[in-house]
This record gives sequence, C-alpha cells and structure tokens, in this order.
Amino acid sequence: MSNETTPTGKEYLSGWTPWRIKRYWFYGLVTIISLVIPWITINGNHLFLLSFDKLKLHLMFVQFDMQELYLMPFLLMILFIGIFGITVLGGRVFCGWICPQTIFRVVYRDLIETKLLGLRKRIKNKQQEPDYSKPENKLKRLVAILLWTGLAFIAASDLMWYFVPPEDFLAYIQNPAEHTVLIGSILGIVAFLVYDVIFLKENFCVYVCPYSRIQSVLYDDDTVMAIYNPNRGGDIYNEHKEKIFTKQNDLLSVNPKAECTTCESCVTVCPTHIDIRKGLQLECINCLECVDACTEVMGKLGKPSLVEWSSEKETLFMKGKTQYFRPKILGYITVLVVVSIILAMMGSKKEYMLLNINKENRLYSIHNDDGKVKVENAYTFLLQNTLNEDHDYYFDVVAPAGMEGKIKIEEPEEAFTVKPGVVKKKVVVLYTDEILVNDERKDTVIPITINAYAVDAKDKVAVTRQSTFTFPRADLLKEEED
Repeated sequence: MSNETTPTGKEYLSGWTPWRIKRYWFYGLVTIISLVIPWITINGNHLFLLSFDKLKLHLMFVQFDMQELYLMPFLLMILFIGIFGITVLGGRVFCGWICPQTIFRVVYRDLIETKLLGLRKRIKNKQQEPDYSKPENKLKRLVAILLWTGLAFIAASDLMWYFVPPEDFLAYIQNPAEHTVLIGSILGIVAFLVYDVIFLKENFCVYVCPYSRIQSVLYDDDTVMAIYNPNRGGDIYNEHKEKIFTKQNDLLSVNPKAECTTCESCVTVCPTHIDIRKGLQLECINCLECVDACTEVMGKLGKPSLVEWSSEKETLFMKGKTQYFRPKILGYITVLVVVSIILAMMGSKKEYMLLNINKENRLYSIHNDDGKVKVENAYTFLLQNTLNEDHDYYFDVVAPAGMEGKIKIEEPEEAFTVKPGVVKKKVVVLYTDEILVNDERKDTVIPITINAYAVDAKDKVAVTRQSTFTFPRADLLKEEED
C-alpha cells in the first residue's frame, strides 16, 4: 500500500506566485529601462539615439554620422532575428511580456480601470466590460481617459527621446511654434495611443498586428506556449473546433478520468477573449493569465494546472521533455552572434572625421617659378568633424617609392578649424618642382595617399584616403621652360 498522500489545496498553492504578478514586475523593469536609456550619456554620446534633427546615430556611446548608417541594417537584423528566435523558443512571449501594446493595456485595464477607479470588479474577469451607461461609470471613464492621456504623453515623449535627445527635446517644446513637426508627432502618437488602448484594445493584437500571422510558421513541436492538456483534462472541443461539453457531468459521462471542472476561469481571464482549451490560436499572446487561473482552481483540489506553459511535444504528444537547445534555436543563436560580431567590427572602424577628396576638372597647371617648372594639382576637400568639439585639421601627402617628399602642399599652409557637424569645404593645392616622370607621349597619373588628422588629437582622429597626382608629359614641361 502506498504511503503517499494527495496534497491539500493549501499545501499545493503554498509559495506559488502567479505569472501575472511576475509580469507586473517585468513590465515595471521594462518601463524603467525604456525611460532611463535616453538619458544615459558618456561624453555627450547616448547609448542609443537616431537623431534625424542632427543627422547622427549614437550606438553604445559612439557617435556615427548619417553617412555611416550602414550599421542600421545590422541593428534591424538583430532585432527581427531575435524576435523570431524568441518566438520559436517561447511562442508569442514577446507579445505577452515585452510588447508596449500589452503593457499599455494592462496599465489601463488592470491598474486604472480596476484598481484605481473600480470600473471593473475583478482583474480575473476580462470578458465583462463595465456598464458605461451608469452616470457614475461615465464620470469614472472620463477620469480613466484623462489619466491615460497623461500617461500617453509620457509614452510619446519617451519614444521621441530616441530620435530627439532629451536635452534638446525639453528646449524644443518650450517653443512649439518653431518645432511643429515634433509637436505634431507627439500629438499624433498620443491620439493613436488613446484610440488604441481605450477603444481598439486587444483587437490590435488579433486583427492589426502582423506578428500573429507570422508565428504559425515559426512554431514547432518544442515551442513553449500556454497549452491545455486534454490528456488530463479531457477534450472540450472536437476536431472541428466545435464545443461539445459545457458541464463537468457531461464531460465525466464520456471520460470519467477527465479532470477539467469546466469552470471556464481560463476563458474569463483571457484578455484576447479565446478559450485556450480549443488548442493553438493566433490570438494567444502567451500572457499566461489562463495558466494562473487554472493553477488556482486545480491547486485547491491538490492537482497541477491543466493549462501549462509547455510544448505540444511534452503536453499533447507526450514524447518526452521539451528540447530547448535544438538545431533551429542554435541556428538563430549562431546567426545573432555572427551579425553582432560583424556589427562590432564595423562599429570599431568608426572614423571621427569624414573626408571626401574630389579632384578639380583641370588636371594640372604648369608655372615657371624663377626658372623652375612647377606643376600644380588642385583638389576640393569636403571634411566633417563628427565629434562634439572644435578641432584643427591638417594632412600629409605620401608619394610612391622614389618620389618621397617631392609632392608638397602649397595650400593651405596652416591647419584649419572645423566645427562639429559642419561640412568644411577646403581647396587644396599640391605641387612639385621636380621631374617625377619623363614621358614624351602622355601624362602620368601618380597614386598618392592623403593622411588627414586632427592636430590636437592625432592618435584618435585620423583618416587615410587615396587620390592621384597628374604629372604632364615632357614636351609640355619643355614649352614652359622655354
């Protein structure tokens, strides 16, 4: 005879923390992180900022110019591959735990409507909408809309801080007439958030968001999701997704071992209004509210929940434990690592000055200078200082072997100052008064290297560009000598 005893409901639920509470804490963490990140700077550079105003990208406290936006595709690749990988591993866990839409709905529905104003009687019943026809509820709803509108302004401002630095944002909003695009963007975002959170609600997840359509092709038998266990609870729906049982007695008459009480707590608590017992549905956002509801009901009976955060392989097919680090997941991890390494390598090649060298249309000019023939080549330097402070710039010319020191700088004679974010146009003249090539038939194009640098920060701010110096054919030099 077995000495094991069935645990009581109190014993079974002892120490149990609902997923809903864990989600609230996680939402708080995500909110704090999203609000704090725009304010974190090192030497004036942000952790992440895509500034359309100043045409800058700040990434990991390094400032990149818009010409260096080749990094953005790698960031987007990391974002989307990461979300797809998370979906393969944990279903729509992004939707239930990270997505701003879900967080905003929880704040409005669970905090404002339920806890603060009492419009909804219970958090556990998300199917029954408040009766807004009552006078007192009309006033409460107005207060709820006003409260959420205020929070929507904070959320809209926080979003804009990733595109307009907070220090500039605060200055801009004090002069709204001069920054109509910014003010209009904020008002547009606020209007959308009010409509979305208060009126569109979870219909955004069900009908608008494309992610729910993508998830079905990403899932496999090992994908972890909120899933009902019909092997223990019994089949509530047939193969055509038609409901066949609404009462426990009817269910037990067909399957005496079925443990589902048909209380439908898992249904009433669902924010997207689905019945998890029907099986996988694209509306499910993996918020795990149904897992909490069933855990509480079955826990009082001393039994584990019939709705689990598990995989079809483990719960439905009972083919063994869920394999988390399977080839598909390892493939996503590998791709993410490779893309991250490429991003880090490309980011490490950051240039603190941008330099374009354009040769002028006239190939060269020839002058007789005190009996010596001087050949000049003119260039246009377009130089941009991508740092936050003024710097003085100059450059050196490196000629090929055998011509070292024979190509010299005529203009400018001294270093010149470039202010941050300003494209400086500088006419540069290089010359030689020596015979570099003696070719009677054609002009000679000589490759040269331009080493440009900040005089006061040569070790950090330096770039190298390749260009050419055109030397005329011999007969033209002789004509100038004569």
